[in-house]
Amino acid sequence: MRGEETNQSELFHTFSVESCIPLNHPLRVLRRHCDEALRSLDDIFEAMYSEVGRPSIAPERLLKSQLLIALYSIRSDEQFCEMLGYNILFKWFLGMSMSELPFDRSTFSKNRSRLIEHEVGKEFLSAVVALAREEKLLSNEHFTVDGTLIEAWASMKSFRPRDSKRTDDDEPKGGNPSVDFHGEKRCNDTHQSTTDKESKLFRKGKGKEAKLSFCGHTLMENRNGLIIDAEITQAGSKVERDAALIMIDRQEITKATLAADKGYHAEEFVKDLRSRKIVPHIAFCEGRKGLDRRTTRHETYEISQRKRKLIEQGFGWLKSIGRMRKTTLRGIDANNFIFSLRVAAYNLVRMVKLIPT
Repeated sequence: MRGEETNQSELFHTFSVESCIPLNHPLRVLRRHCDEALRSLDDIFEAMYSEVGRPSIAPERLLKSQLLIALYSIRSDEQFCEMLGYNILFKWFLGMSMSELPFDRSTFSKNRSRLIEHEVGKEFLSAVVALAREEKLLSNEHFTVDGTLIEAWASMKSFRPRDSKRTDDDEPKGGNPSVDFHGEKRCNDTHQSTTDKESKLFRKGKGKEAKLSFCGHTLMENRNGLIIDAEITQAGSKVERDAALIMIDRQEITKATLAADKGYHAEEFVKDLRSRKIVPHIAFCEGRKGLDRRTTRHETYEISQRKRKLIEQGFGWLKSIGRMRKTTLRGIDANNFIFSLRVAAYNLVRMVKLIPT
């Protein structure tokens, strides 16, 4: 018998939010790991806020919201706040009641500077890495480093001479102004973006298009492909090697192996690694000094060359799922904050699969 459509809504509803979430849903395990990592940041959160005044949105909810934005590829804070009003799963993940109203998008922008100032993004990533280390998921002897270009949130039309007094207010209103750059030589020494002054004009290789970009760097352990450190820098030809040394020193890595691609095969970088008692398992580039058969002949070198490709999976996830192909914020500090949270989300997704339920 054909059923009838009824448009009359019920006045009261009684149900359990827990019953709406499947028992085998991956967010259940992920939330447990996330809450455990956030508990270790209580002292930092206490130092961020004053003891008087009106209570603000809990920083734990702001960070967990950023995780949801990364996990579900949500394009903006505004869209997330809209979805939070009707998405039961999101409210359950943030620990909100069904009657609680979603917070406004301005909450993210007003509190972001406070989170950036205290480097909460890197601290949260370190807490997630500490959880993985407790579960014995990390290797202490074998690592991989790599970098990738991340397009800046700036138009090529904003790349103007440094001594130019023309501003965005001088452009005609209500349209996209046409700018002709033919015959004009532009480089980072003489030009600068008026939108994001810290971005640099850079191209990935010969024949590639030059774009205003940043460079994202990650340091991965080779056992399970978890990223233990991340950094955003200005784009450049030598920044990958400099960022690699910064992350190695920050993690206090020694007596280990470090795999990398041909871009890291430089004599000075190899010497820096050996001075830190790190064996350079870098892809060999013919004609360059630094590596020889004393290093490349060993079986461990071949294993490192195979395992180092796992780091590309992290970049693929960050750019496709985590929406880090192009930044949504301006400046190195802001993008470092978002990049660290995206990397932490990637690690949590992998840990859900690696740790038995």
